[in-house]
Amino acid sequence: MPTLRYIIGIDEVGRGPLAGPVTICAFAILETDLKLLDGIGAKDSKVLSEQKRDVVAAKLAELKKAGRCVYQVASISSSIVDEKGLTKSIFMAIEMALKKLNIHPEHADVYLDGGLRAPKSFFRQHTIIHGDGKVPVISCASCIAKVHRDGLMNSYDLKFPEYGFYAHKGYGTPDHYKMIRKFGLCGIHRKSFLKDVRGVKEK
Repeated sequence: MPTLRYIIGIDEVGRGPLAGPVTICAFAILETDLKLLDGIGAKDSKVLSEQKRDVVAAKLAELKKAGRCVYQVASISSSIVDEKGLTKSIFMAIEMALKKLNIHPEHADVYLDGGLRAPKSFFRQHTIIHGDGKVPVISCASCIAKVHRDGLMNSYDLKFPEYGFYAHKGYGTPDHYKMIRKFGLCGIHRKSFLKDVRGVKEK
């Protein structure tokens, strides 16, 4: 009986925001099922509208429910990003997501976007520049991670309504900087990203 071979795509979102977590998705599908992704419409999440990302994520959730793919999401909080640094935090999230997938490295080819890397135990790993727009499994991971993180930021908007997280998702927009200067830093701001902003106080 042939060994099952999984194709895993990994992407991160939330590298640049001033607030909120960095989030990783590890998306896995059997090599023999790759054609199932043709009609999903997954692309680099940055080029899709919020509505289209939601549609893609819903289709992938149905595929997962049917047992035709698996995926796991891991987020690292802003406080850990401050403590460990962004690069280490992203690697920690990749480790967490892959561990939750529970796929043995011998049965997996891992495709990662940009400069990401997986643990060395995944000896068949491939880093693809702009992979989120080129490799379907990475595109799927990109969309799932983005929808998940946006949901987290929307929930933080309810907790910290004065910052407008629903609108900018923690990124450094002019309005966000304005609110930071007015209200100071809240519990999900990345202090290490805001050291040079004058007049900012911590709550």
